[in-house]
Amino acid sequence: MSAERFRSLAAVLLFAAVSAGPSRAQDDFALSTINGAYERLSPSLCTVLFTQEVTDARTGETRRRDGSSLGLVVRADGLVVTHGHLVQSNAEPVEVRVRLGKGAGAKEHPARVLKKPDDINLVFLKVQADAPLDLPAVSFSKSPLVLGEPVAVFGLSGETLDLEPGVLVARVSAILDEPRTTYALDGNIRFGYVTGPVVNTRGEVVGVVGFDLGRAEGGELHTRSGHPLVYQTELFEGHVASPPSEDASPGSREEAWLGVFTQPLTSDFAEYWKVEDTGGLIVSTVLPDSPALRAGIQSGDIIKSFDGKPMEARQDRDVLAFTQLVRDTGVDRTVSLGLLRAGQPVTVEATLSRLPATAQEAGEYDDAVLGLAVREITRDVRILLNLAEDVQGVIVRRVRPGSPAQAANIRPGVIILAVGDQPTTTLAEYEAALGQLREKKPPEISVFARVGAQTGFFRVQPRY
Repeated sequence: MSAERFRSLAAVLLFAAVSAGPSRAQDDFALSTINGAYERLSPSLCTVLFTQEVTDARTGETRRRDGSSLGLVVRADGLVVTHGHLVQSNAEPVEVRVRLGKGAGAKEHPARVLKKPDDINLVFLKVQADAPLDLPAVSFSKSPLVLGEPVAVFGLSGETLDLEPGVLVARVSAILDEPRTTYALDGNIRFGYVTGPVVNTRGEVVGVVGFDLGRAEGGELHTRSGHPLVYQTELFEGHVASPPSEDASPGSREEAWLGVFTQPLTSDFAEYWKVEDTGGLIVSTVLPDSPALRAGIQSGDIIKSFDGKPMEARQDRDVLAFTQLVRDTGVDRTVSLGLLRAGQPVTVEATLSRLPATAQEAGEYDDAVLGLAVREITRDVRILLNLAEDVQGVIVRRVRPGSPAQAANIRPGVIILAVGDQPTTTLAEYEAALGQLREKKPPEISVFARVGAQTGFFRVQPRY
């Protein structure tokens, strides 16, 4: 569709909207503003193509699914932003490409996924090219929005419309102050417009459209999921100026960790336990080998203060705010916690340690001999699979089709405890065991493994 045809169609649609009555948001937009924004922004819109490896939380099995999403060029050197659901706690993107341009002139480039920011549900990609890039990038403004203000959202139409750039108009239906300023939009936003630039009536790009992750998807502090939001410029401009690192190794994590699961002290709980109804955090679980366990915190304790700050949690989002507070406090900091234990005040001190690596950050070893990939077992995997601390091994992440591992019925989620007579409690031990196999080349080996609650042997015929 040409720009002239798009403008004509936009004019017809807006005329129809005006005729329908004054309640439509389009009444507040001049056609010249929309068309001017279209001319500026459509070259910055692109398509992100990807394959996701999705892990079933119940079985540990991994499957692949292909997808695409809207991308927005935010720096001329090839920095692209897309929606944060690309990376979730159980989904990892692989084979990511970015399609730039339209029609016969479109070109696909491979792209690297940068470390996902912790504070906003967006993902940044770096386009890979043989020569330096000079792409048309969007420029952002910091103008605030007001309640009821109309905004235009630019994105890509569906496949039936050849993924042509298009526009939707919505209003700011609510402005929420906690835990940070959040602009909610009315109506539904089509998937092709998620991460699309948001333009005010003055033609300024004031942010992008986003959806927060829900708690079941791995969301933490900011979890207003299921409703389209404006991620205003201030929330991500730092990531544009200084893109996230590609290094997501455990050593790069500097967030602190206490090692408890908590829930808010609601009025019902306060009445049941006959304690003052002023809020707090009920400790439901203390994790093994955690700062909380070493400090003597117990299940059933109620956290009333942390590092001198009163804890008055009454809602789930207050619990998430506590998690973020702990992370921001700093590794190796010793903090005082005021507790209620059986109704009596108790004070303990805990020295916070580094937040353990997650499954997304786990080290991985690609085993060409057996035809599988294994990962270290991280804390979140232990919790997910209810694994005791004495279960030490590596977990199968992928199994290649037609490989010796597949022929032996090894599948993702299997925990390998030993290869032959060599324990494999770490990736280094697993790699050493494979090195010995390559030297000795036995025609068959025994892989001692755990599947669910049972242990047993797999007989594998390696390919050297």
